[in-house]
Amino acid sequence: MKSKRPAKIKTFEQAFEFVLKVKTCLIFGSKTSDLPSLWDVVDLPGRQPGQPGWGAKVEAVWAWKNELPAQFPDEIFYGKLPGGLAMLMSIEHLRQVHYPAHHRPVSSCSPLARRAFELIRSEPHTTAELRKALSPSGAISKSKVDSALVELQVTLNITRSNAPNLKRDTWLPFAEQYPDIGGEA
Repeated sequence: MKSKRPAKIKTFEQAFEFVLKVKTCLIFGSKTSDLPSLWDVVDLPGRQPGQPGWGAKVEAVWAWKNELPAQFPDEIFYGKLPGGLAMLMSIEHLRQVHYPAHHRPVSSCSPLARRAFELIRSEPHTTAELRKALSPSGAISKSKVDSALVELQVTLNITRSNAPNLKRDTWLPFAEQYPDIGGEA
């Protein structure tokens, strides 16, 4: 539920506190969800005319979505909600509410998602590596592979690695990164 008086977040520490307070927030707002979004509460300037780059607001939100779970892996989770919306969530909410309600076994996923999971289960893969491994000839479209990855994230079978030194999304089995939450897939 959206707050009537949104927070005015300017720092990483305030973003951390915001996620813990609201339990679940989108990274960017969505017309299809009433959840609060980090984007809507960050109070930093956007890109100014003639300024290079994205502007302070976009740069902060984009960085914090990765840095929060990397620096606080026992407190903040990054994932996808049904519908594919990117979100941050408190680990406690993930454990008590979200995982029991949304986890589905890999066997209930599409054949392409199951193939992607088998590759990820054997070793971590980046998105680009998975696209190439799943469709070496390019017969399977990028969007189909991406949809399979979203399906595996929404069903809480894979998650992005929280390793702070990674520059690209690298996928792991959910149960490997969160063994105290997810059992075997």
